[in-house]
Amino acid sequence: MIIGFEAKRLYQNLSGLGNYSRNTVNLLARYYPENRYVLFVPRLSDLFTPPASVDIISPISGFSKKFGTFWRIFKVSGLLKKSKIDIFHGLSHVLPIGLKRTGIPSVVTIHDLIYLRYPEFYRRIDRKLYLFHTLTGCRKATKILAISEQTKNDLVNLLGIDPAKIEVIHQSCNNAYYERVSEEQKAIVREKFNLPEKFILCVGTIEVRKNQLAILEGVANEKLDIPVVIVGKPTSYKRILDEYILVAGLRKQLVFLHDTDTADLQAIYQMAEVMVYPSFYEGFGLPVLEAQASGCPVITSNVSSLPEAGGNGALYVNPANSSEIGKAITSILTNSELKEEMIRKGTRNAQLFGDHIVADKLANLYRSILTK
Repeated sequence: MIIGFEAKRLYQNLSGLGNYSRNTVNLLARYYPENRYVLFVPRLSDLFTPPASVDIISPISGFSKKFGTFWRIFKVSGLLKKSKIDIFHGLSHVLPIGLKRTGIPSVVTIHDLIYLRYPEFYRRIDRKLYLFHTLTGCRKATKILAISEQTKNDLVNLLGIDPAKIEVIHQSCNNAYYERVSEEQKAIVREKFNLPEKFILCVGTIEVRKNQLAILEGVANEKLDIPVVIVGKPTSYKRILDEYILVAGLRKQLVFLHDTDTADLQAIYQMAEVMVYPSFYEGFGLPVLEAQASGCPVITSNVSSLPEAGGNGALYVNPANSSEIGKAITSILTNSELKEEMIRKGTRNAQLFGDHIVADKLANLYRSILTK
């Protein structure tokens, strides 16, 4: 079987859609090396090193190199027959124009419809573009892959998509998070980022939807004298955090990091006292799974897909209630039995999302489409 992927995000997104794309290709290549995997990529970077069974096709002409989005949308379909692709998978909402005319069956992954649930978080032009790609991708695809039951429900209820066309396959996380790092490696990472001995952790883009402000409010409400490490790409929302930090007198307790690689984050998860993820809405919530796989107790929101990700291995809170978040943090920090219970349950829950399980589900989906 030769599987083609629309793989822009794999090379251009450090987290989120990039992690999903890299994990998907890597686990398929690991468990099904007899297949060939062809990545259609408008621009390469050093974010991904392809396994042996992976080929890469990128623009050749100067025009297509300069206008990668044009190539991605309008030119890829014409290359599929030449590459003898059996099935094509758009990893992030997008399928190229002209795909149906090739007769090649396809899958499109839809991660979330947050731009419809929370339009205030997005520019109007971005909402229109996301909706266009989602609708056209869903119409063209032979099968739609939703990364959670929440996303499937949103597709059905918000866009009127036929539920029979949607398959739910949860994400896996990078296999590295299941492996324990040495104390020596922890010490190296701690020194590299000047991390404190004990800290609360939050991982995710620093933006309104991720709700990092509620963590800071909870820490202040509980008068917790413990550092908070926030790992994520900053946006304009960080100014709001900075203002609150100044007013609340938390400056000495905050550490902001970004551009951490997987090895760094692997150690950071394993050093943290607790990972807090009070997002208002997620398509899945990968940091919850990464933390659980790493043996870090998790506090997360009781909304959207987050209970799907965390299972019975997380402590759930109302993301709009910073007092509740603060009390949950205190309970983990002060109750060793509860902390160990969350670690045990979280570790078990993370096993349900193992690479081999997700790889088998993806391979079965491809086979079921090709044998119809």
